[in-house]
Amino acid sequence: MAAPPSFEEGQSTYRPPRFNGQYYGWWKTRMHDFIMAKDSVMWDIICDGPYVPMKKLEVTGPLVPKGRREYNDTDRKAVEKNYRAKKILMCGVGPDEYNGVSACDTSKQIWEALQTAHERTTQVKQSKIDMLTTEYELFRMKDDESIQDMHTRFTSIKNELHSFGYFIPRNKLVRKILNVLPGSWESKVNAIMEAKDLQTLTMDELIGNLKTYEMKRKKYSERKEPNKEKNMVLKAERSDSSDEDSDMAYLTKRFQKMV
Repeated sequence: MAAPPSFEEGQSTYRPPRFNGQYYGWWKTRMHDFIMAKDSVMWDIICDGPYVPMKKLEVTGPLVPKGRREYNDTDRKAVEKNYRAKKILMCGVGPDEYNGVSACDTSKQIWEALQTAHERTTQVKQSKIDMLTTEYELFRMKDDESIQDMHTRFTSIKNELHSFGYFIPRNKLVRKILNVLPGSWESKVNAIMEAKDLQTLTMDELIGNLKTYEMKRKKYSERKEPNKEKNMVLKAERSDSSDEDSDMAYLTKRFQKMV
């Protein structure tokens, strides 16, 4: 998924990631992980709704909500989780987004309101998936791009598709990376395909292998460059020497004719 070019907040494990109205998919995934790491029960409350302490009017009667004065310690702790989940979500949105969810009574309502506002209908969601899959299919490594920069762009597209529930198998991702490398990488691609099992090769292993090869290519190029410059200097010196010899021979002939 696309990540924002600059981080506003969220670089602390104690603060929820902040949503400023852009990059909703990026924020949604990070907020989910933040809440799960704090208390997975709070995530259940966001998905399923708040816990409401109940009681029976009679032994065989229907269940009805308890009054606040009837709460026991367990009830109070459970209700507090409702408000902690709501507080985390409220602290994770900016002023504009806050205005849109401030009337929500529960964390579930807040989460669903944000999803409706930023993912909207199934049709819009599918349009975004179609746009991202096209971007994925047309993806290519640029001639002047490093493996790291290429991998960052690629991961951004893959993660955003993931945020919309569109998953690409690992072996297909590995093959895609090998297919998008420039022609100058053909020998390395062939070597990997012959030596590795692409069904079990992980993305981290592949990128690490490509980075190592990239560094070796760079070192070889740096060693070759001084030799190239040295050869150019030698050629220039030989050319100057040849010109001097020609001039001397010409002057000698002129002198002999004059004698």
